[in-house]
Amino acid sequence: MKNIKAIIFDAYGTLFDVNSAAEKCKDKIGNKWEGFANYWRTTQLEYTWLRSLMRRHKDFWQVTEDSLDKSMKAYEIDTSLRNELLNLYKILTPFKEVPQVLKSLKEKDLTLAILSNGTPTLLNQLVKNNNLEKIFDDIFSIEEVGIYKPDFKVYDIPINKYQIQKNEVAFLSANTWDVSGGGNYGYNSVWVNRNNSTFDNLDFAPKHQIKDLSKFLDII
Repeated sequence: MKNIKAIIFDAYGTLFDVNSAAEKCKDKIGNKWEGFANYWRTTQLEYTWLRSLMRRHKDFWQVTEDSLDKSMKAYEIDTSLRNELLNLYKILTPFKEVPQVLKSLKEKDLTLAILSNGTPTLLNQLVKNNNLEKIFDDIFSIEEVGIYKPDFKVYDIPINKYQIQKNEVAFLSANTWDVSGGGNYGYNSVWVNRNNSTFDNLDFAPKHQIKDLSKFLDII
């Protein structure tokens, strides 16, 4: 990590809790809220990969709506909650350590950026709503290339902008497929293993695995 020039974060699941929208509605959804939230997220990701393979691109907000509609049917959630869940998704809650860790990293005078499947509007709104707009040098969206992670065109975006080498990037994600995608591309990928999960067999093993972002301060 000594030669790192840029620290790049995935957004959804890494900085922001993707389950927080459903959790805020758990009194209305009932005790199935967590299973529903996980199903929504899994379907959302599946749609990004399938659309990339089919070359039938829709932006992340459209994918989020489509995956929510399927998930609400699967879990028999009252459709009156649809707009509330979508509005809450626009203001997802960051994980508790995120604001302070980002401020600490900013003080190290390193380039900090987000590289996400999200649309520019969604990402900027998330960052602004959580008072993080002064932290990031750039917020990169896959919409620049019109295909989702883990396509290498996405990981090219910050390399092209900063004119640095792939191994000069520390890339942090809680999503194992994203860690593998960035790692196979050439990033120093760090797995933020928040849920004590098992890593995938995708021809890459991260050198660093951390439970939350605060542990990254010990290795950078």
